[in-house]
Amino acid sequence: MSDAQHFEISLKLLENYVFEVDFGEFGNIITDEPPPLGDGEGPDPASMLAAAVGNCMAVSLLYALRKSGEDLDGLNVKVGGVIQRVDGFLRVTDVNVVLTLGKSREQLLSLDKVLSRFENYCTVTQSVRHGVNVSAEVFDANGERVH
Repeated sequence: MSDAQHFEISLKLLENYVFEVDFGEFGNIITDEPPPLGDGEGPDPASMLAAAVGNCMAVSLLYALRKSGEDLDGLNVKVGGVIQRVDGFLRVTDVNVVLTLGKSREQLLSLDKVLSRFENYCTVTQSVRHGVNVSAEVFDANGERVH
């Protein structure tokens, strides 16, 4: 029996490059491309990718520390990224995650052990690092598959 977990979100074009992303029971957000393509009315896909990586890394660190019996007293995360041309197309080439713990190293007895393995728990980061199988289908307004 497979332990695969399936998920689904929906996106709807509102105007120009503005999409409404429907997370179901968690609500909706608006995304947009930055100028000059869009108007920057919401986070762009690259920022959402960075947020997903940063959030997953934070959860993984928190999980690993808690599993070791540690309490953080807070955790702050900053994520930066680089977009540049690769073979003529814009690509996210770097994502840098900075996690700041709410306690000092001395207060976290299992920190060194946790730091050596916490990234392995991060589903998103490990998927991005090793490549994600992405497929795309295109259907016309009549439901006919055109790609």
